[in-house]
Amino acid sequence: MIYRTNPKNGDRISQLAFGCMRLPKKDVEKCRRLIDTAIENGVNYFDTAWFYPGNEVLLSDILVGPYRDRINLTSKLPMLMVKRAEDFDKYFNSTLQRLGTDRIDYYLLHMLTSFDYFERFRQMGVLEWAEKQKAVGRIRNFGFSFHGNTGSFQKIIDAYDWDFCMIQYNYLDTDRQAGTAGLKHAAAKGMPVMIMEPLRGGKLAVVPKEAQDVFEAAVPLRTPAEWGIRWVMNHPEVLTVLSGMNEPDQLTGNLKTASEMEAGAMTEAELAAIAQAKEIILSKTKVPCTGCEYCLPCPKNVAIPTVFRFWNGTGLADTSRHYNDFQYTLDLGILSPTKGYASQCVSCGACKTKCPQQIDIPAEIKKASKDLDHAWMKAAAKIARPFMQGKRR
Repeated sequence: MIYRTNPKNGDRISQLAFGCMRLPKKDVEKCRRLIDTAIENGVNYFDTAWFYPGNEVLLSDILVGPYRDRINLTSKLPMLMVKRAEDFDKYFNSTLQRLGTDRIDYYLLHMLTSFDYFERFRQMGVLEWAEKQKAVGRIRNFGFSFHGNTGSFQKIIDAYDWDFCMIQYNYLDTDRQAGTAGLKHAAAKGMPVMIMEPLRGGKLAVVPKEAQDVFEAAVPLRTPAEWGIRWVMNHPEVLTVLSGMNEPDQLTGNLKTASEMEAGAMTEAELAAIAQAKEIILSKTKVPCTGCEYCLPCPKNVAIPTVFRFWNGTGLADTSRHYNDFQYTLDLGILSPTKGYASQCVSCGACKTKCPQQIDIPAEIKKASKDLDHAWMKAAAKIARPFMQGKRR
């Protein structure tokens, strides 16, 4: 494992971090094996959040108990839930209890989206609250995660002497959210930057055939996931790269990359291959959904991330269009306990403010519905649903 030094406090952080949101929590032993393997191979930064269902409790046993003094533990204050100053303690104390620890090494304000949004919590006294927690050792480092535009990110960075920050960054998002300009701005101020979504929710692990051909023609031969992780690690401004690893092969591949990838090591030819693949992928992507599911639940049961996955599949998937549409109807109209079609959307907007990617979800769902919701397939699904779910009398 290659380690990078936090310029603020001297911590040696593994350049591969474990993003725990996508752990298969229904299979505790599998989670335990993944975490054991990660730690045995040098990973020392683990990220969770109050918002991730069951995640903090899961980690209290398999991570915090056996390994507390060997790791840097991260969690986040759920800003969407905070209504008053008293909520800072409420949610932070809940996190400590659920994790079974007396301190958080890197604690974040979760999902700031604009400077005005940050200012709302600053007026509540969140910075003073955090400084008190740091003074008594319950928080070691205080920062924020961000999903807004570059201008807002830079203003937030300049507004306070943060210990660190976390941004979404991958080879598709160089000009979105904080972007390359934000990354360099933070680094210029001596700010450690943690990276989330290096593969944009797994979208860069399986790429269109044309992009796959570009990578296969490059030397040496690497998987699309390895190309994506290496590209982020190539940036010296990055302290660590979070990956949501839920399968052993994902972990094995990322550990290999993190054991050999030095910042600045990519060649001009490799960077050119990335640029070519990026152009292909962007030309085929309809909506930049990462599948994080923050938009759920929908009041009308629209399966928003699944709808977007199938809608993107009409351009990105190697499978036929008919097969993609059939799977959409099967998953959301036949096998799902509650139907999740895009056409069920009533544009209430409940999802829009929750989206880290700032997608206009109601508008995009309407477009997806026109592409995916075929009357003849819905009619067939209505007939097939009782048979497939075993409800026919």
